[in-house]
Amino acid sequence: MIPGFYPDPSVCRVGDDFYLVTSTFEYFPGVPIFHSRDLVHWRQLGHCLSRPEQLDLAGCPSSKGIYAPTLRYHDGTFYMVTTHMGRGYGHHFYVTAKDPSGPWSDPIWIEQYGIDPSFFFDDDGKVYFTTNGKADAPNGLGIYQSELDLKNGCKLSAPQFLWAGTGGMAPEGPHLYKVKGIYYLLLSEGGTSYGHMVTLARSQSPFGPFEPAPNNPILSHRSLGSAIHATGHADWVELEDGSFWAVFLGIRPLSLAGAGAHHLGRETFLAPVTWDADGWPRINAGAPIELEMEGPSISRDERLPVATSIRDEFEVPELGLHWNFLRGPAATRYQLANSQLHLYGNESTLDELEPALIGQRQRHLSCEFSALLAFEPVNDGEEAGLFARMSEGHHYEIAIVCRAGEKRLVVRKVVGSLRVVALDAAVPVGTLLLKIRATPSLYFLEAFLPEVNAEGAPFCSVPAETRFLSSEMAGTFTGVYLGLYATGNGKPSVTPALFDFADYRSENSTG
Repeated sequence: MIPGFYPDPSVCRVGDDFYLVTSTFEYFPGVPIFHSRDLVHWRQLGHCLSRPEQLDLAGCPSSKGIYAPTLRYHDGTFYMVTTHMGRGYGHHFYVTAKDPSGPWSDPIWIEQYGIDPSFFFDDDGKVYFTTNGKADAPNGLGIYQSELDLKNGCKLSAPQFLWAGTGGMAPEGPHLYKVKGIYYLLLSEGGTSYGHMVTLARSQSPFGPFEPAPNNPILSHRSLGSAIHATGHADWVELEDGSFWAVFLGIRPLSLAGAGAHHLGRETFLAPVTWDADGWPRINAGAPIELEMEGPSISRDERLPVATSIRDEFEVPELGLHWNFLRGPAATRYQLANSQLHLYGNESTLDELEPALIGQRQRHLSCEFSALLAFEPVNDGEEAGLFARMSEGHHYEIAIVCRAGEKRLVVRKVVGSLRVVALDAAVPVGTLLLKIRATPSLYFLEAFLPEVNAEGAPFCSVPAETRFLSSEMAGTFTGVYLGLYATGNGKPSVTPALFDFADYRSENSTG
């Protein structure tokens, strides 16, 4: 699995290599692309959308932005197609690259109602463009497809209805494949939450009529007492030996007070695809997905370990690929110099759309994120520290702030309309080691005086429940980010926050 907020996975194979992309919603850069030689160990190569001219997220609400990319390779070129839901339904575009590490092209736009676009390259050279869309069906949605002129992004045919699914809500995430001369249409239904499922139909023609699989859904964890829920939004890939494997999303909710809540976001999972004698596939032979399973029997020299810790000393001129911004690069708000990250606050706070922050996904249920901060604010309102964020309305922070000329340490909890200052204390001049320590059910927002007790007990430790940053509470499609921020609380800050390092660590790969 790829732990943390990596939803809507799409995969393709090029020879001995596998490549995978996921959704990113309001975060920038957009659409991380990963490489693997065995479908188990993944290394990020870059992002498909790394330039502002490729991706404008200004003003984009939380959980809008980039939805459900599909990655395909054809005739020496990689294609990534997605929907920009910051602009609304039907605003799809694709970018291309010869090298998956980039550079990727500027967007080519395609208008077709719906979300979750996908490309299929047929044997006769035709290219099909598949999305969900409005349909004359009980739930008003179905899967539509048109033929595409890929060079210009022009449709060669009107969108044609294919299938409305099996009756579950929100049929979406369609992918068309051809296996042994038969067209298979894979999609998700039931909504991208606890009712999520994967269903399938097949046809002799790319435009149908499509016959539903007799064993639908071919993947679902609905009503199961499993550690994994909401399995869906699958894409499959054929290996050299003729076997098939599917990537799909799932969540790991915690059972708290009789209700489930997940805060890491929708994560990427892997399972085998098995075929029955009648040519119908099923994911993991219909058995539940486990947190640990046997992977493909691919023997490769290159095995990439799963990174459980990343420490940034800020000694190189660029941030690592694991760092993200909100809605656009904060290039004018930070710089890397003298083995430090210098972050300048803007007018916006964490309650607003475009704060000055740099964050990374929380990838494990049990982990620590810490940073050494030197910050001596001179103007009232100047503030800098660490955050745990799900959205503008759901976040925690521990920070230094200037108030009435005094340097103070504050801990805030923002949960919807509720706002609590859980700590407000004077602190001495000098650096502070700030830490957000996560357990499955609690965060602990902590501060240390490095010269006194950097490895000992913190001089403050404030607990905060993880469930208040869950998707169930916040109504989001993303996951928690941990990171660094600065703000002038209504005006630009003149004092830089100097971070000597930032350290993310966990004891194991799944947390």
